Amino acid sequence: MKYSKYHALGNDYLVISPQDLAFELTLEKIERICHRNFGIGSDGILFGPLASNNAKFGLRIFNPDGSEAEKSGNGLRIFSRYLWDNQLVREEEFDIDTLGGRVIARVAQSGKSVRVEMGRVSFQSEKIPVTGHSREVLKESITVGDQTFSFCAATIGNPHCVIQLPEVTPEIAKQYGSLLEVHPYFPNRTNVQFMKVKDRQNIQIEIWERGAGYTLASGSSSSAAAAVAYKLNLCDSEIVVHMPGGQIAIAISEDFTITMTAAVTKVADGSMSMELFEY
Repeated sequence: MKYSKYHALGNDYLVISPQDLAFELTLEKIERICHRNFGIGSDGILFGPLASNNAKFGLRIFNPDGSEAEKSGNGLRIFSRYLWDNQLVREEEFDIDTLGGRVIARVAQSGKSVRVEMGRVSFQSEKIPVTGHSREVLKESITVGDQTFSFCAATIGNPHCVIQLPEVTPEIAKQYGSLLEVHPYFPNRTNVQFMKVKDRQNIQIEIWERGAGYTLASGSSSSAAAAVAYKLNLCDSEIVVHMPGGQIAIAISEDFTITMTAAVTKVADGSMSMELFEY
């Protein structure tokens, strides 16, 4: 079974085309493929291109635990680069349909930079979703373990919990991210960003990704954190998001539509042995 591997600022995905798939992508097989010791190793699988009634290309996104993600900013940039590398798109804009909605992408610099219009961020509890009455979820309290945080929640087709702190570290993300992901406030679980505002144009985030764990970079997390910073008037509408894996440029329109631009790197093309799945 053929695959292509890419990373977007250290957030790595395998792209598998339906025509190269020799079997059904079950939860168990996804877990094995993504496992970094017993499989190829990745932060998820991008399954496409698929037929879609809503866009030129359809895409399904799977987390390494076998669950399906609605949207992934880095995944969408990687998939766009894959389409470019396989001469399915050129420098014109094209659209991709995901569970989290339709996005518009453009590839530049011979594939090395990709811009994605991610859609509109909402802070409404019923859209994210967050339990309780209908409201914008801004600066509310949440307790996990021995710590109470002030958080904002947002969706850009997938759920996010953004926590502003004076300093952020990988240790904080790893200690509290897993607890926040499954907090009862979030019926569909949530992605978590710990955010430090550096100045009006720059924020720093550490990320715990739903279904994947601690992550070096995330496009949808960058989009959500930047939108929260802008919503709280902590930053301007153009923000550079700094992560351990690198930087993403985010532009926010007045209606909170997000445009994301950053690099994509090709790692390898390969083929999996069926022996991989002998348990």
